[in-house]
Amino acid sequence: MTVQKFSVDAFARPLFSDRIAMAWTDPRAPMPRLMGDEVLAVEHVPAARAREFAAGRLAARKAMEMLGHIQRPVLQGPDRAPIWPPGLIGSITHSERDCLAVVSDDPEICALGLDLDPAIPLDAATWPRVCTATEMAWLASLGPSQRGHFARLIRCAKEAVFKAQYALAPCSLDYHAITLSFDLGAGEFLARGCAESAGISGRFAILSDNFVAAVELSDRSRP
Repeated sequence: MTVQKFSVDAFARPLFSDRIAMAWTDPRAPMPRLMGDEVLAVEHVPAARAREFAAGRLAARKAMEMLGHIQRPVLQGPDRAPIWPPGLIGSITHSERDCLAVVSDDPEICALGLDLDPAIPLDAATWPRVCTATEMAWLASLGPSQRGHFARLIRCAKEAVFKAQYALAPCSLDYHAITLSFDLGAGEFLARGCAESAGISGRFAILSDNFVAAVELSDRSRP
């Protein structure tokens, strides 16, 4: 798959249907103003983490506006998961240089999962913790220079799946609970071993700076 310069509109946006709004912000920019009790989430965190949090909330509010909604706060639960305003559902992710948020008000959308990871090889020592035996065998079939990058993609996609699952039923992250298979040409993946018997399908993009993985679950797509 060709690696391209990162562009939300050109590459990340098509990972979701047109029922989803997506917005981008820069977490390196001056910290935007938070709304209401959002400030409680950054009272005792490092400055960099506070900027990332604020950038994510700003991206979420921009996405709300794209859907025709007024901006509303997105609070943080005890588990650090976003608490979306009534009638909305979404997902937020960030890297050091990019922050993305997706939001939907479509009642058929059950859950969204979005994850952004830097496009650098994952340390080989962590592969067994992230990858199942089947995934390790797949990595072994790739060229040595590719394995670390695709191990990173596996982690990115599993994070997106976990975020979508967590929105439906909060649970602990277990990388070995699901096994992924990839269609690299189509930019798609399938997660098996999750609660949905048919598996959870998702999409991904490989950009110059980041991997992006996306999961969109709806009533019509669930068994």
